[in-house]
Amino acid sequence: MKISEKTFNKVLNLLLFIIAITLIFRKLCTIFLIVFVVFNLVFYKKIKITKSQLPLLLIIASPFLMELLFFGRNDSYALGLKSLEKSLSLLFLPVFIIGNYKRIQFVSLLKAYCLGTTIIMLFFFIQFIVVYPEVFAKYLKGIDLWEMGYVFANNMGIHAPALNMHLAFVAFSNFYFLLESSKSNVCIWLKLRDLAFFIFSFFFVLFVNTRIALLATLCGFIIVIYFLISKKFDAKRILVSGLVAFFLAGIVLFLFVQKDPYMKEKYTTQIFSHMDKVGKLDEIDHPEITVFSALVTRVSIWKSAWELSLKNLPFGVGASDGKIELVKYFKKTNQVFLAKYEFPTHNQFLDFLLKFGVLGPIVVLSYIGFIGYVGVKSKNAVVFSFFFLFFISNLTDDFLLRFDGIVFSGLWICLFTAYWLQQKNNSVPEYNLQ
Repeated sequence: MKISEKTFNKVLNLLLFIIAITLIFRKLCTIFLIVFVVFNLVFYKKIKITKSQLPLLLIIASPFLMELLFFGRNDSYALGLKSLEKSLSLLFLPVFIIGNYKRIQFVSLLKAYCLGTTIIMLFFFIQFIVVYPEVFAKYLKGIDLWEMGYVFANNMGIHAPALNMHLAFVAFSNFYFLLESSKSNVCIWLKLRDLAFFIFSFFFVLFVNTRIALLATLCGFIIVIYFLISKKFDAKRILVSGLVAFFLAGIVLFLFVQKDPYMKEKYTTQIFSHMDKVGKLDEIDHPEITVFSALVTRVSIWKSAWELSLKNLPFGVGASDGKIELVKYFKKTNQVFLAKYEFPTHNQFLDFLLKFGVLGPIVVLSYIGFIGYVGVKSKNAVVFSFFFLFFISNLTDDFLLRFDGIVFSGLWICLFTAYWLQQKNNSVPEYNLQ
């Protein structure tokens, strides 16, 4: 089958855009991933992989390769295959994206993704108000605010921390494009559009309201300003525009906190409450109400995961058996609350240590650290901010267990790498911020 180079490039980038904006909808995204794979297999001759790129592919595919290497340690091969299937995208995404790296319209893709995702979130926010007016009215009155972000995310079919990880990425990327447009000669209406999308995206981070995502978003803003100023052009304009945007974000944050008094409790007293009860959560009265999302619960889980990991060195318990064995350990150590809710590890480094032994954390560090390496090499604020976001997110959660974490990271790592390779080879496509 023949296809013109121009048409192939358009279809390739269009499919990547669709995959990116449907990441929060697992079934729909899976369909487009399959279409993407078939499309590239049909035109496999266009893929060019050099020897120097092979190490990059291996690093990106390393979580999948670990699952494959330790497959025999699974108690159930059926569950092992299910676990392997989740990370399969890390095998073909680097081949098809890096193999076509010269064709990737990275900046245009990122811009379209940010605008598209913000519009999708605005649609679901309005839909939430219209379809569930009594629930939204309850939140406006300050009732059950602790559940707000989770109910909204569940309505979209995604876990709140996973959704907010995506939204944090969109928020600081929109911030980046806002500052970029401020130093360019685009018309005032496009600048106002970028400002509106930035404000909306930051609001959605607050609405879903998970602590790590908010921290990563605010740090992402600082990283963006630092990287842009360090380029030593239009530094004054960048700084002024950044401070104005920060001021507006501060107003949004202030108004949100006034309507959400629970946020003050969540980010102050609740975080470090009952830290003397690590490993003894059942001594707390109604822990599911008091400390379900508190740090003491995370630390109690980490303590158990660490202890269990040490008992299963050097090769771990197997990819499909990590959570099963951890829950068994909760029961064995009489931690009723943790066993009842069957908490996962909530730390990707500990999760891989438990599953794969000593090699596990090394692979996670290499996989996530590679994003930071690409960010530094490409001198791109968004890439480095993504590294910080994914790193701290996986300190308190385990996103390489989930489709929306595996494909999300795998897709963007490949696109970041493609952009970096374009820079190295002086082949970055022209783009238009409009």
